[in-house]
Amino acid sequence: MNQFDVIVIGSGPGGYTTAIRASQLGFKTAIIEKEQLGGVCLNWGCIPTKALLKNAELMNSMKHMQNFGITFDNLNFDFEKIISRSRGVADVSEKGVRYLMKKNKIEVFEGAALFNKDKSLSVLNKSGKEINKLSADHIIIATGARARTIGNINFDEEKIMSSTGAMIAKKVPQKLTIVGSGAIGIEFAYFYNAFGSEVTIIEMLPNILPVEDKDISDVVAKEFKKNGIKILTETKTESVEIKNDKVVTKVSGKNNEELISDVVLIAIGVQGNIEKLGLENIGVITEKNSIKVDKNYKTNVEGIYAIGDVIGPPWLAHVASSEGINCIEKIKGMHVPDIDYSTIPGCTYCQPQVASVGLTEKKAKEEGYDIAVGKFPFSASGKSRAMGDTAGMIKVIFDKKYDELIGAHIVGAEATELITEFVLAKSLEATHEQILKTVHAHPTLSEANMEAVGVAYNEAINI
Repeated sequence: MNQFDVIVIGSGPGGYTTAIRASQLGFKTAIIEKEQLGGVCLNWGCIPTKALLKNAELMNSMKHMQNFGITFDNLNFDFEKIISRSRGVADVSEKGVRYLMKKNKIEVFEGAALFNKDKSLSVLNKSGKEINKLSADHIIIATGARARTIGNINFDEEKIMSSTGAMIAKKVPQKLTIVGSGAIGIEFAYFYNAFGSEVTIIEMLPNILPVEDKDISDVVAKEFKKNGIKILTETKTESVEIKNDKVVTKVSGKNNEELISDVVLIAIGVQGNIEKLGLENIGVITEKNSIKVDKNYKTNVEGIYAIGDVIGPPWLAHVASSEGINCIEKIKGMHVPDIDYSTIPGCTYCQPQVASVGLTEKKAKEEGYDIAVGKFPFSASGKSRAMGDTAGMIKVIFDKKYDELIGAHIVGAEATELITEFVLAKSLEATHEQILKTVHAHPTLSEANMEAVGVAYNEAINI
């Protein structure tokens, strides 16, 4: 039996980050991965989808080049090459993780992990045969999550797709129905619309991007509708069936109809990968398709921990990485604070981009805060006008009692980059004055952060 100090199961952003930090802290470390190093994020999620979305951004920019005095004929695209480029980006990322494992002297075992009753781990090949046996004082489960489906609907990844099928499609569907309007649904709606699909989005709740502030989701809805995307809110998906090479989606609620499309993408969220690990062999408690842990990521079984998507929301790569580092540093005995989940940024990479941290205006009022709200439209930003990209706004929410930033919401160009200033400000419990008096370079998009804060306290200059 191979003995280690730390074994990590799963090599996604949570898993490989945890393994690297463990090695840095002097632990003899191993990682078990049954598929590709880097997990879903690097191979089938965050990274390759952003490569696809860059293509969509370029395509939409090309359609408006005449506004910049640039004209051309016969704008075309090679969809197979677009998909191939995305896969190439993923391949490079996987090789990067493999290099990091070698650099940090982390032993990689390829296969599926299975707990034995004595808390040792068997590594199984694809036929289920044990090829290695490992043990460790500390075992961290970072097996991630997979796409949820509706009822008994199965993904064939051609007519009824999860995000995996959506990023390797062989052609652009003429008509595409998307069930769910979270980040995954919205990003693929943007992508396929850019290349000519007739896209319909179905959402049960009153707004798309329902976790976002309503002012922000309203801007995205408005811009999507401008581009011909149909949005059905307060609409429930009753069934999805393949009939005569088409997919029929029956919906009810505010809209009661049958939608006929070439392809349906189901994007209603994810569930943790807790099966086939042998958790029942050692008595690890699970609930709602996730592993139950305490604030230190300990399960109910001594020496067994879990981090990332497998422990439930927020299902974000950067959360998994942070949890892994926090977990292993606590195992080492370091004095590190618990993760403050109120300072976790969320990002959606459609155009206009969406990014947020903290409370929405509605949630802040529900929690009883007396708030100051500032909104600054990008149409008032000189840099935005120079870029020709003025859709969207920055919205900030302060607690009047302590003058503390409690929420920030951005929709517009480079929102996912701009949000970090507010994440840092919120982490440091910054006041409005500290943000407003920080000199921001001109002309930049980040000036709009400062201006939005100024609006909240009647000190804005450029609006």
